[in-house]
Amino acid sequence: MPVSRDDVLRALARVGLPDGGDLVSRDMIRALSVEEGAVRFVIEAPDAGQAARMEPVRAAAVQIVEEVPGVGSVSAVLTAHGGAPKAPSLKVGGHPKPQAGPLKPVGVDRILAVGSGKGGVGKSTVSTNLAVALAKQGRRVGLLDADIYGPSLPRMMGVSGRPASPDGKIIEPLHAHGVTVMSIGLMVDPAKAVVWRGPMLMGALQQMLGQVAWGELDVLIVDLPPGTGDVQLTLCQKTELTGALVVSTPQDVALLDARKAIDMFATLKTPVLGLIENMSLYICPECGHEAHLFGHGGVRAEAERLGVPFLGELPLHLDVRIAGDDGVPVALGEGPLADAYAALARGLVAGGMA
Repeated sequence: MPVSRDDVLRALARVGLPDGGDLVSRDMIRALSVEEGAVRFVIEAPDAGQAARMEPVRAAAVQIVEEVPGVGSVSAVLTAHGGAPKAPSLKVGGHPKPQAGPLKPVGVDRILAVGSGKGGVGKSTVSTNLAVALAKQGRRVGLLDADIYGPSLPRMMGVSGRPASPDGKIIEPLHAHGVTVMSIGLMVDPAKAVVWRGPMLMGALQQMLGQVAWGELDVLIVDLPPGTGDVQLTLCQKTELTGALVVSTPQDVALLDARKAIDMFATLKTPVLGLIENMSLYICPECGHEAHLFGHGGVRAEAERLGVPFLGELPLHLDVRIAGDDGVPVALGEGPLADAYAALARGLVAGGMA
């Protein structure tokens, strides 16, 4: 049985501290991640002086976690509250730094942008579930939340806590459901609005791509904000994008804005790899009646008109919303809803896009 976060925390609760209590009861564990038997965490001491004396505690924590069934490797870093190694001490959202050319994170094979012309079409829901569906098919997947003003992926992927930065420069992403996850929402106070001008958005996106230790990935999915603004321009012009996926609902109003997104990608010479029709079908849970609340087939027809691939139809269902709010994407499970995302993922893999 795979090791879980709770298994690791139970083990760490047995590591006593010289002045009483344990690592868990004293709330000293940060950025705990468990990914395919690899465990990583940060031990945060109250101050630098105590951190300097806690190497035996760190070693004991590593040893006791290594003994947990299912654990393959353990990495533990000591830091101090308010010390430079913590990710919150990084300046996030400064002006972008000069680049010699388009950026591509080391170890990342493909970068797919998921965009939409307007909000409310379920773009982030598609991004999270597509990432999980690709991971279930054995792909090494990263998910970057580039919606700087309205980051929702931490909630939808069930991740929280500030990412670690042992050297004050490299940012360690979080992991959930087989996916490597990073979001600006993990780096700022979630209760505060992000009030930034364009250059700060560009700098933040550059950091999320260039300073995050993404590791070896087959595909990095970038969930864009709605519209055709600074983040889209920066990503297309400053990053080696494989291409873009455009999400729309079937109705004419959504398609009007989707066309603008497609035109933007064309203007920026970013290939549109396909269109996805979200909220295509609703099945009544009581009687089984099928209804097309937003129309049907509009995105497929638009794809045919533009000569780009139509990648699939995704249903509208209450369970999709509940799963996203609970941080457990519906693609993790079984049944028709998960099958729809699995089919979308298979199509991308078969087409060499993911």
